[in-house]
Amino acid sequence: MINNDNVDLMLVSILQSRFKSITEEMGLTLLRTTRSPILNEARDFVTGLYDSKGRMLEQTEYIPILAFALQPVCQYIIKYFGDDIFPGDVIIHNDVFTGGNQNADVAVFKPIFAENQLVAWAACKGHQADIGGAVAGGYNPEAREVWQEALRIPPVKIYERGKLRRDVWQFIFANIRFSIVEDDIRAHIGGCNVGERAIMQLVDKYGAKNLQAHIEHLFMLTEQKMRDEIKNIPNGIYHGQSFMYNDGVNEKSKHKINLVITVKDDSILFDYNGTDPQTPGFANAPYSSSVSAIMLCLLMVIDPDIPHNHGLMRPIDINIPEGCFLNAKFPAATTFGNTIAGPHSDAILKAFARALPERVTAGWNRALCVATSGSFPENDRKWADILFLSLKGGSGATEGVDGYDHIGLINCAGGLLAQDYEMFELHNPLFLLKHEYARDSAGPGKYRGGLGVVTEFVIQGKDTTCVTFGDGVDIGAFGLLGGLDGTLNRVELKYPDGEKYIAKTKEILKDIPTGTVFYQHAGGGGGYGKPSERDNKKVLREVKQELISPEIAKEIYRVNLDSLTSKRY
Repeated sequence: MINNDNVDLMLVSILQSRFKSITEEMGLTLLRTTRSPILNEARDFVTGLYDSKGRMLEQTEYIPILAFALQPVCQYIIKYFGDDIFPGDVIIHNDVFTGGNQNADVAVFKPIFAENQLVAWAACKGHQADIGGAVAGGYNPEAREVWQEALRIPPVKIYERGKLRRDVWQFIFANIRFSIVEDDIRAHIGGCNVGERAIMQLVDKYGAKNLQAHIEHLFMLTEQKMRDEIKNIPNGIYHGQSFMYNDGVNEKSKHKINLVITVKDDSILFDYNGTDPQTPGFANAPYSSSVSAIMLCLLMVIDPDIPHNHGLMRPIDINIPEGCFLNAKFPAATTFGNTIAGPHSDAILKAFARALPERVTAGWNRALCVATSGSFPENDRKWADILFLSLKGGSGATEGVDGYDHIGLINCAGGLLAQDYEMFELHNPLFLLKHEYARDSAGPGKYRGGLGVVTEFVIQGKDTTCVTFGDGVDIGAFGLLGGLDGTLNRVELKYPDGEKYIAKTKEILKDIPTGTVFYQHAGGGGGYGKPSERDNKKVLREVKQELISPEIAKEIYRVNLDSLTSKRY
């Protein structure tokens, strides 16, 4: 059926679904061809398609914090190169001061041409095992400026008109420790090639001009759908506040996030005036990382099936003053920025709780992450990994539903997978002793928070370094509407001589001896509603499953276990 503007609405729908499937196919390419477990197991990447102006056609964010990680860079690249873009070009980028979200998240962009006209872009971005800088693995809590964190890569062509620029390629990878990163960037290029091929098939079938007309209509329909969703939020001004602890310089420091959300009819404003200034350490965020945190929380309270394209952003205004720690000025260190999504989301969820109490969740366990590196004892082969297995705490509960157990960080929820146990030991010189739910870790409530986990393993490698970067040792995930907080995070090392050391949230632990036992407790999510209103049968069942202790059942949930033990549930 054709409307008055000669737009086929059926084709608009087909294109939206096709764009989504293409980005998913690009993602499958990365899953099957990358070598780092950060990518092929934890899925710490995003794939996307963009039109000739750099506007988002569709994305598949395998972790939510990458929701706004590619469009700003694509638009910057277009402006930066101007007419100096040709078929066969491939551009690499990671720079947080030209649209990037984190230095370790490296993006590859490929322009797509039809009859010598730029029609679209394909892009893949993923977290790399190393990106240069002072510390292997890309996390340096001692950094005070960007050059101490990573090799900055502004937009640069690694292929020009289809030919590899060997000088540029070798310059970049001469400054990166692990050869695995070269292999993974090649996989990113392959993912872009998959996207290019699929877009060209659409151009051949429908024509570039016709395709663009339908894309504009898709943007318009998505914008209207987004405006309709915003209309479901009551008009008003909603305040949220939270704190990040320890900036990497002053262990006792505390940094405020101040948020005012204004909803007026079919538009919404996120205003961060009053947020504390950027820190002297690496606990800062670039603008695009903070916008991703906003988008992932906003998408939690609206229709989850809304298309992820440029139209989604049109009704949204965002004011994050430059120079605050959510939008740090050059040359600030910012590697911790993605992890700030934890305290940032607390402010957003608390603000939305006043408008949509039945749609928000209680607080999620904040990230306490550990990046590890070293060498294998038998052959000195280098290795690096992020311990996704042990850092995944519980999510906050919501109306009618308990929180998800061991789901991970809110900025990675649903996408970031825990490593397979056998692959964990094959990739790393680590011997797993324990990985299980942590009893009583969930915040009690009518609907309890998600359970956290405890993890133990023996370090068997040489020259092992553990870099901690995170939060959640000062406060647990907040409870909502009478629900209680989840438990705190904790990382502890037990050395072979019996000495124990409780790690700080931001520090570098070097030369950890072989035989050291690593222990991590990732806390649970916050509860929702009063614990006394929880179904007694659920409490009893979880006591029997040893997820809740009898003491918590009696003291917090007010359940008389003796009256229930004769019944079966």
